[in-house]
Amino acid sequence: MTNRAVFLLSLAAFASAASLRATDTLLPQLAAEFSVTTGSAASVVTAFAISYGLLQAVYGPLGDRYGKYLMVCATTLVSALGTFACALAPTLDTLILARFIAGATVGALIPLSMAWIGDVVAYDQRQALIARFLLGQILGTAFGQSVAGILGEHFGWRAIFVVLAFLYLIVGALLLVELRRNPITRRSAGDATVTILSGLARMAGLLAHPWVRIIVGTVFLEGMLMLGSIAFIPVHLQQRFALGPAAAGAMVGAYAAGGIMYALGAKRFVAGLGERGLAAGGGLILAAGYVSLAFAPAAWASLPGILLIGVGFYMLHNTLQVNATQMAPAARGSAVSLFALCLFTGQSVGVWLAAKVVDAWGTAPVFVVAALGLALLGWGFRWRLGIQARAARR
Repeated sequence: MTNRAVFLLSLAAFASAASLRATDTLLPQLAAEFSVTTGSAASVVTAFAISYGLLQAVYGPLGDRYGKYLMVCATTLVSALGTFACALAPTLDTLILARFIAGATVGALIPLSMAWIGDVVAYDQRQALIARFLLGQILGTAFGQSVAGILGEHFGWRAIFVVLAFLYLIVGALLLVELRRNPITRRSAGDATVTILSGLARMAGLLAHPWVRIIVGTVFLEGMLMLGSIAFIPVHLQQRFALGPAAAGAMVGAYAAGGIMYALGAKRFVAGLGERGLAAGGGLILAAGYVSLAFAPAAWASLPGILLIGVGFYMLHNTLQVNATQMAPAARGSAVSLFALCLFTGQSVGVWLAAKVVDAWGTAPVFVVAALGLALLGWGFRWRLGIQARAARR
């Protein structure tokens, strides 16, 4: 029963990740249609990430109070409305507004799903199960970037939002059926003492703990460096190698392939490397991927770099996610939402900064900075994990 419930959550994660990455491949097309620079068109990515992150302050407490599975179900259904509004946007400004509204509900899906898994799955089994859950997110990333490119090239940029809106309705209906049939989906629901204000106080209180500050600070920097850069990989492929949106989107599918390689081998990765090895190795593999991508002489030569970025990111990020689910077991919804808030606030800052660089100097400098920063970040978190482990043994 747990596996079925997690599978449906992974479908919600699929839709959420597809929405998050849907506009990456379309940025040159949006820039041309609305007569703006690529950096200006990237505001549709920033707006989505800002609301995605900020609303975590609301969804964490609501999940703790009313039940995390229930909140995932409700916000999946509501997300169909905001996503369909994107398809109807007549101007860039209204599209930015619609993306902001859509991000406000889509942002609940992955963090609350992870928090629910943290509630019902023992810690020693959690990293492998979260890795399997992440398959939905990984495949959703590939779907959002590749299918958006195909649909954009043949039917226009609005088509992907129509497809995603119907996807939200279908997944929301399946989650509703599971919520009614499966009692495990209602476990740990109903802490009536939690309000939004008390939840905000909980989140602020968590920051009093040094280990929490390290985790959320690390994920903020990861979001800024990694997610701020990945948004411009399809742009890089289209501008440097004159690929169309469909071809660029298809090539970015190598990122998902790398993520799947990690997810399928997660048990062996964890057993062989441990958390510290995953963090440091993930940072180094990310660096190798971004450097390879920045200086690839031909389009086909970009594929190994994109693949490495997928493997490295999920090695590092999955390690951070598992630690986030254990930051505050008594307030897991608030803790994971704080984690997500920092991740997507970091992405918002990263996309904004990267857009300025792309308009002025192109995409390669963005990738080089990301490579250096992520290598240092992975090794820095490895060092902190060692300190934390020694402190726990005392």
